[in-house]
Amino acid sequence: MENRNILKKTNKYIATLLIIVLAASTRLIPHPPNFAPIAGISLFSGAKLNKKQAFLIPLSVMFISDMFLGFHSTMPYVYISFAFIVLIGRFIKNKLNFRNLVLASLTSSVLFYILTNFGVWASTNLYPRSLNGLFQSYILALPFFKNTILSDQIYTLSLFYGYQFIEFLVKRFTFVKNNVK
Repeated sequence: MENRNILKKTNKYIATLLIIVLAASTRLIPHPPNFAPIAGISLFSGAKLNKKQAFLIPLSVMFISDMFLGFHSTMPYVYISFAFIVLIGRFIKNKLNFRNLVLASLTSSVLFYILTNFGVWASTNLYPRSLNGLFQSYILALPFFKNTILSDQIYTLSLFYGYQFIEFLVKRFTFVKNNVK
């Protein structure tokens, strides 16, 4: 019995490490701007993992990939947005259905857009420090927002329904295995 618990914990840590490595690599391979899995991973982590892992996974993915991509002045806004997205995942944890996933993903996209573009305005010299400059930062980011929404929807639905499909297969395989003599 104790060996089985150790094996379960080991498998969980290996799976967590694998998720981090795979997700970090998706940020390193060529992709359209703002088309990344981190918001989907943040929602999924918030809904499916314990509190510590829920925050650890997306923030680790970001940090590891940023070590290769480089650090910048808007990073606190990016990291904070993903932490809030984990909280959105925790909020919908007991209400997982297609509608709620789509709405949570859209909410995550909007949150990311608002926080990170505010960060660009606040921590760089790209825009004047005025209300007009803030509006400029949001307007000029609209083309990137389209990719954010699209990738957040695709990755969120893929993660949640892919996980559900894998759970189904594991249960079915286990049932068949246990009933074959």
